[in-house]
Amino acid sequence: MSIADLAIAGGYTVGDVLLAGAAGFVVLALGMLYRAVVGPTMQDRVLAVNVLGTNTVVILALLGAALDEPTFLDIAIVYALLNFLMAIAVSKFTVERGGVL
Repeated sequence: MSIADLAIAGGYTVGDVLLAGAAGFVVLALGMLYRAVVGPTMQDRVLAVNVLGTNTVVILALLGAALDEPTFLDIAIVYALLNFLMAIAVSKFTVERGGVL
């Protein structure tokens, strides 16, 4: 028996399970936000911001599926592209300054 079957047997819909998953990812994002602010090195901060961006994409995708709103998925795709470009730009910037990422 899968988790979806157990949730449906418990009276929850699949949308409720997806919303609970999105809430779990929000809690994990708060931990990464702490690491992005406090991180001891620049590499820790860059990685934490990258994880925050990926986490945001997952949250948007879960919300889009749970609320049956395809617009959220379009926004998630654009945000994933921006997150990727940001990671490339920061990596190029730190390597040009002499740091190793």
